[in-house]
Amino acid sequence: MSTYRSVSVLTLVRGRQQHLDHLIAGLEAQTFPPDELVVAYMQDEPPRIETGGRFLVRCVQVPGDPMPLAAARNRAAELAEGDVLAFLDIDCIPDPEFVRRAAEAHVHDGEGVFLPEVRYLPGRDDGWLTSDGAPDYDLLASTGVRHPSKRPLDESSVDPIADFGELWGLAFIMSSQTWAEAGGMDEDYIGYGAEETDLGQRLKRAGARMYWLGGTICFHQHHHVHKPPLQHFDTIIRNARLYRSRWGEWCMQYWLDDFERRGLVKRSETRLEVVRQPTTSEIADTRQGADVLFS
Repeated sequence: MSTYRSVSVLTLVRGRQQHLDHLIAGLEAQTFPPDELVVAYMQDEPPRIETGGRFLVRCVQVPGDPMPLAAARNRAAELAEGDVLAFLDIDCIPDPEFVRRAAEAHVHDGEGVFLPEVRYLPGRDDGWLTSDGAPDYDLLASTGVRHPSKRPLDESSVDPIADFGELWGLAFIMSSQTWAEAGGMDEDYIGYGAEETDLGQRLKRAGARMYWLGGTICFHQHHHVHKPPLQHFDTIIRNARLYRSRWGEWCMQYWLDDFERRGLVKRSETRLEVVRQPTTSEIADTRQGADVLFS
């Protein structure tokens, strides 16, 4: 890299201690360690954090129900001191080049937003670490599956993305200045759904540019998913309405369409009406087995 860029890795946590342990193990294995890890925890007690001292760790508590995902990312970004903010979902294990590529991406385009490749892992009771506590990257590489809607990236890819709707919360990277110019996340979004899509719109409005970033892979640790996520029905409806009021269009349309097919909602170009709540059994029936890696 021609110019040094400090990198803050930011993550959110509620429970999922093993996933956090694996994320930290991935950061310990970096060829270019982060300057710091910032953890926004949405629970009563701070998570257990054990590192080998290669980077600073900062923590901030962000309480609230439903989970205040937008607010938690904002509080983490406010605490971070890096030139580059590398947001990494608690479920992700970064490969050894994640931080290096984050810094290089910022040199490529200081106003860019970069999305690294994500591969999904099945459930594994023993976890993904070797006996010495490092991620088993050979096993991860041979097991992880690319999402069918995402194309493969080569080692040097920095490919422009026209659709800011591609932004997703699993892993995204931008400068602290770009984050500030977009205004961070809209904290009126509470709970699950739409806050990332809204951020994409805010970044687009601020004049940012978006890219696929090759040369690194984030491995998503398995957790059970619902298809569709009926367990988040109320917050999806609320946040979809909020997004429509902000941007004049619907987001999460694939979920709203599914809700409509089930007779739960009616939707027009401007209105979203709840017909009935999903039943407990309907919610249970949408929970997928361990072989389903993504929704």
